[in-house]
Amino acid sequence: MRFSLRLLLSCTGLLLSSLPRLAAAADDAAARWERFEPEFRAFAAADAAQPPVQGGILFVGSSIFRHWTDVPTRMAPLPVLNRAFGGSRTADLLARFEQVVPPYAPKIIVYYCGSNDLNAGKVPEDPAAIFARFRQFSEKVRALSPATRLVFLSSTRSPDRVARWTQVDHYNALARVYCATTPNHTFVDVNPLLVDAAGRPRLELYRDDLLHFHPPAYLEFTEILKPVLERLWQDVNSPVR
Repeated sequence: MRFSLRLLLSCTGLLLSSLPRLAAAADDAAARWERFEPEFRAFAAADAAQPPVQGGILFVGSSIFRHWTDVPTRMAPLPVLNRAFGGSRTADLLARFEQVVPPYAPKIIVYYCGSNDLNAGKVPEDPAAIFARFRQFSEKVRALSPATRLVFLSSTRSPDRVARWTQVDHYNALARVYCATTPNHTFVDVNPLLVDAAGRPRLELYRDDLLHFHPPAYLEFTEILKPVLERLWQDVNSPVR
C-alpha cells in the first residue's frame, strides 16, 4: 500500500480537535503511575549503580521493547540504553517524558508505543488520536534537542488482535507519512518480518499470549533495525562540514 501526503494532511487540526481526548488520556496516565513507579525506581537504581553514558541511543516504549532484554548486546558496539516500561501507552510516554528522555540526552531515540492504546477498551480508539500523542512526543523531542533522531518502529499486527489490524494499519500509516515529512525522523516497518510467504503470522515467533515475542523475533528485528541505527549513528557523529 502506498501512502501519500494526503493522509498526513487529513490530520490538519487534529491536535485541536483531539484536546478533550488528549486531556482524558493524560488523566489516565496519571492514574497509572502507581503501576509504573516500581520500574522507574529500578531505572533510578540502575543509573545510580552505573551511570549511563549520555548522548547514546535510547529505546523507549512498551513491553515489546521492555522484553527485549538483550538489545544492548544485539546492537553492540552501538551505545544502547533500554528504558521501556511494560503496559505503557502513548499518554504514559508523554507523562513520563522528563524522566525518560532528558536525563540521558540521547542522540537517537527508538520509539515503540501505541499497540496498548490500540487494544484498550471495548471500542477501538481513533488511531488519529493515538498518532496525535506520538506527534506530541516528537514535538517535545524536537523542542528539547532539534538534532536528535527519532526512529518509529511500526506497531505490530499481532495475532491476538486481528480484529483491530485496520486500526493498527491506520496508526502506522500516519506515523510513516509523518516520519517521511519531518526532519530527523525514520519509520521502520517490522511487520513484513512477522508473516510467512502467504501473509500469515509466523506463530512460532510469538509467546502463548500471541502478542509478545520469543527471542528469535528479536533477532529478526536486529537484522532490519541495526543497519538503520548504524547509519544514523554515523550521521550524528560526523564532523560538521
